[in-house]
Amino acid sequence: MIALSSAEWAIILLSLKVSLIAVAAMLPFAFALAWLLARHRFPGKLLLDALIHLPLVVPPVVTGWLLLILFGTQGPVGRSLNEWFGISLLFRWTGAALAAAIMAMPLMVRAIRLSIEAIDRRLEEAAQTLGAPPWRVFLTISLPLAIPGVLAGLVLGFARSIGEFGATITFVSDIPGETRTLPIAIYSALQVPGSDSSVMRLALMSILLSLGALMLSEAIARRMEPGKADHVL
Repeated sequence: MIALSSAEWAIILLSLKVSLIAVAAMLPFAFALAWLLARHRFPGKLLLDALIHLPLVVPPVVTGWLLLILFGTQGPVGRSLNEWFGISLLFRWTGAALAAAIMAMPLMVRAIRLSIEAIDRRLEEAAQTLGAPPWRVFLTISLPLAIPGVLAGLVLGFARSIGEFGATITFVSDIPGETRTLPIAIYSALQVPGSDSSVMRLALMSILLSLGALMLSEAIARRMEPGKADHVL
């Protein structure tokens, strides 16, 4: 049993809130992008695919810097959100959720796309032949068959969000109780002499959460289709 202080529990709860909201908010966009890439051919498809996966390969601090430019108080999106709706993402936990969502997006899109591509199109064609409209084919055949990939994408996105550091600290900084998630808290504790025990507890919780999410994702992928489970990660 890990004996955590009240401050450490607050950090973990904030991290869980940020990660869960990040993947929930990103899910509709990830599914739409995965469906677009899996089912349609169009000019610029290769570029779109590369842009979606860009957060995986560029330094996270670059992603955070771009978010700062776009969603900062003087950024085109951030200024509009603030003027029209009174919403500010800078130095807020909602900004941390946005950064986590962007970093989780490539893994979510990939898992969902693989699931959509694995759907037997003959089942959809048979339903259309019997007179089912496209929306009904999607809701009764396509979506249920894609659900395992959606679940795997959610779990992978959650695991990535829990470990997000670079983009978050660049975009929303380190504010205790507001943006100090697990990775940022570990980094901050490392700067304080004599905080080794706190670092160890927080690091262990981070490992346990991420490991559990990865194992769950792998289990979902294996149930999805035994021969293709290795392709999700």
